[in-house]
Amino acid sequence: MNATTPIAIRSRDLRKWFRRETGELLQALDGVSIEARQGALTALVGPDGAGKTTLIRLAAGLMRPDGGTLEVLGLNVAENPQEIQDRLGYMPQKFGLYEDLSVEENLELYADLHGLSVAGRDKQYPRLMEMTALKPFRKRLAGQLSGGMKQKLGLACTLIGEPRLLLLDEPTVGVDPLSRRELWRIILNLVDEQGLTVLLSTSYLDEAERCANVVVLHSGRVLAQGHPEQVSKIANHRTFVAEPSTDGTARNLQARLLSETGIIDAVPEAGRVRFVGAESGPSSNGALADLKMVGIEPRFEDGFMVLLSRYAGQEQRPQMSLLERQCGEHRDEVIVEVHDLVRKFGDFRAVDQINFEVRRGEIFGLLGPNGAGKTTTFRMLCGLLPATSGVLRVAGRDLRFSRASARQRIGYVAQKFSLYAHLTVMENLEFFASAYGLRRDTRRSRLDWALQQFELGSFQKLAAGQLPGGYKQRLAMAAALLHQPEILFLDEPTSGADPFARREFWLRVTALVEQGVTVIVTTHFMEEAEYCDRVVIMDSGRILAQGTPAGIRGQGRAEHGPEPSMEDAFIAIVEQSREHQAIADRGAA
Repeated sequence: MNATTPIAIRSRDLRKWFRRETGELLQALDGVSIEARQGALTALVGPDGAGKTTLIRLAAGLMRPDGGTLEVLGLNVAENPQEIQDRLGYMPQKFGLYEDLSVEENLELYADLHGLSVAGRDKQYPRLMEMTALKPFRKRLAGQLSGGMKQKLGLACTLIGEPRLLLLDEPTVGVDPLSRRELWRIILNLVDEQGLTVLLSTSYLDEAERCANVVVLHSGRVLAQGHPEQVSKIANHRTFVAEPSTDGTARNLQARLLSETGIIDAVPEAGRVRFVGAESGPSSNGALADLKMVGIEPRFEDGFMVLLSRYAGQEQRPQMSLLERQCGEHRDEVIVEVHDLVRKFGDFRAVDQINFEVRRGEIFGLLGPNGAGKTTTFRMLCGLLPATSGVLRVAGRDLRFSRASARQRIGYVAQKFSLYAHLTVMENLEFFASAYGLRRDTRRSRLDWALQQFELGSFQKLAAGQLPGGYKQRLAMAAALLHQPEILFLDEPTSGADPFARREFWLRVTALVEQGVTVIVTTHFMEEAEYCDRVVIMDSGRILAQGTPAGIRGQGRAEHGPEPSMEDAFIAIVEQSREHQAIADRGAA
């Protein structure tokens, strides 16, 4: 790929405005000028509200720009939207699969929409089935597929018309590491082997490093574009790793570092903390005075965070006193007990005799591929789903008999925004305050606390559905904490969130744990498992591994090999278990 390669997408001074229900005018794109070359993979990255989705929807011809020009495949978008749509494939964040149709029927439907001939179908179907490994599941209803398989089916439907340009908006959000790797194998093959032009947005910054070109957006403006290495180099001589003290944890060290004005970013990594200092270099005062730290090579995420800090400034860190009372001081107390837990759906065992315990003030992670049984386990722990058999006690309550009373002592943040989108921020908070039985002065005090603590005051009259992504998550967290629960359940809480929002979120969780709150979390961001005190890895309803993050990494290490990342270990443990199961199944047959 070089400067003579034709341009597939070119924008000049592109502008787009939206009007909120409140009448406020929001500028989504403010003079955006970018280029994406044919036969290459280009990524759009940036915080929530940066303009990534707006830019992709404009390129798809679904909206008209309010200013500037946008050319796609040599055509002006404003003048030729239908011609452009005939030549591209577009996969939005929520792709329109028909869940009551089979895999094959979904493909047939999209083939009909593209006017594909019988000969075209005979050519395309085998190729797409092989590419996505969906052939064994072609008769299965789409609604019964795992999250990763649904994404692969959505991609197959998008490719059915043999597009010249592929637009993907957050294609791997909510997808486990194994499925994410498979999706990327398909995408890279489409680019490298078939010469397809791909423009995608992503909140996984490690994915941006695989692209030929990256566009960094912030508040509708382009901060940088070029090869990912150009962004990585911005953090040269500023990136370090530090060891926590013998009696401390990586997440506590992260919180200390992020309280320092000279620290741009910090994140737990393999038991240590990776951090990025300001341009002048890290100070030897404050949190750094007693640290053993080593300089390391920067990666794309480090440069990204430096770049955004230049334009966004050092944003105020979230306050660390979140509750008005401590949740308990007996940190060795077992607050969740799970023994021989089983959940059946008909003859299918979604959860198959699992065992674990969670102690007060602990962060406990439930990890596993899509369809592993962790969400079913999670729903049983929350009292939302009864167990088929086994022992399940939460906060001293046996959930076989006391699910309602147990729910009064827990808070729950769902994976998908589950509040009332058409109600305002304040109306949502008032509804949950009533649901939790908060009255009079306590109610008023907790509502004021939520608005102040999560910086929602300026949004209180805005419909919740119109909040930026990061603020939706804040509102969900505020609603879950109104009644000051002892246990907080977090189901994929940072799915689709940008790095700034993820850092802020985990600082709040760290503060809650310091006050005795117990946190049980599911996540597909394997680096977030490093925040946990202990984790379990599930697949096919069974627990494959259980222990500290360091212990899990050790289990995933190849003989004489280097210590893997948490994601490497996760993939190795799951794949090894599946290989053993396949051998056992062949032997039984």
